[in-house]
Amino acid sequence: MNKAVFIDKDGTLIKDVPYNADPHKVVLEPGAGVALAALQAAGFMLIMVTNQSGVAHGYFQEEDLLPVFDRIQELLGEAGVQLDAVYYCPHHPAGKTERYRQSCICRKPRPGMLLHAARDHHLHLHQSWMIGDILHDMEAGNRVGCRTILIDNGHETQWDFNAFNTPDFRVPSLTAAADTILESAQNKAYGNFL
Repeated sequence: MNKAVFIDKDGTLIKDVPYNADPHKVVLEPGAGVALAALQAAGFMLIMVTNQSGVAHGYFQEEDLLPVFDRIQELLGEAGVQLDAVYYCPHHPAGKTERYRQSCICRKPRPGMLLHAARDHHLHLHQSWMIGDILHDMEAGNRVGCRTILIDNGHETQWDFNAFNTPDFRVPSLTAAADTILESAQNKAYGNFL
């Protein structure tokens, strides 16, 4: 079975530009390429999981997301790394577009995207991680047994904790999140050696 790092998109992997469907506005978070390259070199699959309710709200079309995802891959490629997969949820229960107006199992904090990825890529979820910048990301990861890392960068504003959304770690950046995962993997390998 494979292990993965699930990565939220906006505010975690790239700068948060609300409801952005313009690839020219995509900017990686500092150190993102190097951080993900290190995780990939350590044997983790890299899977982006992102809520994209702008589709449900009618701000852009679902196909408008593809150039944005392509731009992310292009920027990461400059650091010698590529995402293994991208999963997105276009739904929202209060969406203006009827086709996408629903309460689904894929919209974080629900774990549907992670479960779908686990089936598609034969993932061992208890050996996988979820990195995000809000508690909904943590809940999605915790619900499937991943270890979770909150990038505490000011994007979470509610801090409404429940039994599922407390992160295992809180760090200031994606670089620090990658360091945490790599250190944990090294400690586990050392413990197994003993």
